[in-house]
Amino acid sequence: MRILIIGGGILGTAHADAAVRRGHDVVHLEREPEARGATVRNFGLVWVSGRTEDELAATLRSRELWADLGARVPGIGFRENGSITLLRSDAEVAVARAAADRADARDRGFTLLEAEAIRRLNPALRGKFAAGLHCSTDAAVESRVALPAIRWHLATSGRYRFRPETEARSVTRTAHGTVQVRDDHGTVHETDLVLVCPGATLSGLARELGGDLPLRRVRLQMMQTAPLGEKLTTSVADGDSLRYYPGFAGAALDELKAREPQALTAEQHRMQLLCVQRLDGGLTLGDTHEYDEPFAFDVDEAPYEHLVTVTEELLGRRLPPVVRRWAGVYSQCLDPTELVHRARVDDDVWIIAGPGGRGMTLGPYLGECTADLLSL
Repeated sequence: MRILIIGGGILGTAHADAAVRRGHDVVHLEREPEARGATVRNFGLVWVSGRTEDELAATLRSRELWADLGARVPGIGFRENGSITLLRSDAEVAVARAAADRADARDRGFTLLEAEAIRRLNPALRGKFAAGLHCSTDAAVESRVALPAIRWHLATSGRYRFRPETEARSVTRTAHGTVQVRDDHGTVHETDLVLVCPGATLSGLARELGGDLPLRRVRLQMMQTAPLGEKLTTSVADGDSLRYYPGFAGAALDELKAREPQALTAEQHRMQLLCVQRLDGGLTLGDTHEYDEPFAFDVDEAPYEHLVTVTEELLGRRLPPVVRRWAGVYSQCLDPTELVHRARVDDDVWIIAGPGGRGMTLGPYLGECTADLLSL
């Protein structure tokens, strides 16, 4: 089958990988020279901890697919480093203990560790914390280089062509039933199936094809430091992540929220600390969540100051200099029962968008699901 994919982010690339692996020919259009949206403005985390019970099987399957991708494409930097959510109060420890006592804790790889055990596991953590929730199934990839590496691998099949700086302008059908996609260079691509993966660009062709999609957009702020100078053996989260991730919901979390309000900056910007070490030794730190549009074009300094303070307290040392800061926007499906908005908008034309902050984690699984759904 000839498949044309619009959108070069993680969803478009994951769908291309699923299609090529099943023997189909793929033409892949991306309007920028390289994907520049949330796909590369994230932590590169494959995050199992904190996912709801309904999401767990999908997340674990996606992690298997990431591991397979890492074996096929070493350049993505896949590593099974796990994570530790560091806890600084009895109320936070209670939430983590409830999670570690659940029936699915073993599947998640949850273990509640005392401070000394954490320091043995991750010696770079020499700061102030009472305990930590270790999740051995969490993993990471290098978000800024993963997609080019995957595309290079797909191109070696002879069945994949990437067309950067090429924006799809229209999708039509001929009298003979052939689907045609016209791009902004005037080229007409004849194909059997069109998959539109617009990311957070919900106007233009995405709106023309799908109307007002049941999605909202979310803006985040993040930053990266110079190399730390020592190895951070796991990814790191703080107790605020217990408030953000739905998998920690329950009586213990309700008690935490009632007893311990967040720091003002963290509350105002809906913050949690996530920290992952890049292969070059630098740390990617974040993040915030902003839902009300129009989003600002600039970034607020207060969240960055908060992230630096919290990270330094947990590391027990000064951070290296911050070398870059950025904001990003992703789309999120409004239906809480769905992992992504996937809809047929015409015969042989589908829109797939809105995994929210789970895009990097779930991308390979969502590509596989679409391939199964369409019997590719």
